[in-house]
Amino acid sequence: MSEERIWTAALVVIGDEILSGRTQDRNVAQIALWLNLQGIRLAEVRVVADRTEAIVEAVNALRARNDYLFTTGGIGPTHDDITVDAIAEALGVPVIVHPHARAVLTEYYATRGGLTEARLRMARVPDGAALIENKLSGAPGIRHGNIFIMAGVPHIAAMMLDALSGTLEGGKPLASRTMGCWVAESEVADMLGAAERAFEGVQIGSYPFFRDGRTGANFVIRSTDQTLIDACFAQLAAQLAAAGHDVVDGGI
Repeated sequence: MSEERIWTAALVVIGDEILSGRTQDRNVAQIALWLNLQGIRLAEVRVVADRTEAIVEAVNALRARNDYLFTTGGIGPTHDDITVDAIAEALGVPVIVHPHARAVLTEYYATRGGLTEARLRMARVPDGAALIENKLSGAPGIRHGNIFIMAGVPHIAAMMLDALSGTLEGGKPLASRTMGCWVAESEVADMLGAAERAFEGVQIGSYPFFRDGRTGANFVIRSTDQTLIDACFAQLAAQLAAAGHDVVDGGI
């Protein structure tokens, strides 16, 4: 049935500054959380340099095996902002100046020094694209089929996501519940695996930590079915208690 389908998305983070460590990416987390609210899973992320061949390869590989593909970065006004050209090459279409994007930028820059040739670069799109509204800085994002081309600046990307909210076809949102326990992950690995097998449709993430001289872990139980999550939680909590370990609902 269609409601059981798992919709997936991939993200290509574009930018030499991310790979060099000069800039710390903050888009992965906000896009993953936003997608979850749309009922779509972020299935994979790739970080690539500002090189056409790298962008083309990543875009073609990831859009082929996911329902949606998002990209961040490389759509500004400078010569090294090559994302639009690279994605147009991946799609096999020319780059054009979108008339509505030009109009939006013309209005935005009317009191900010005018629409220069450099700024006009931000109106360039792969032919056949639609625009994603950007109320913050004028320059729009771009949608071409199942590809969403967005700014790398996190707060601008967030505005573009807000404009897209509720417009993507998706599946059921993924719910979760976290339990914390002062136990070594290795001691309960078999228990976690058995719980996943016992509750079909449940995923359990294990996140160990060392704190205050003690070893512990948080276990995040995820599913589209809250009833399954709660049943799995109860079973794991009982098993851990039987083994002498107290559980903290919500994590440690």
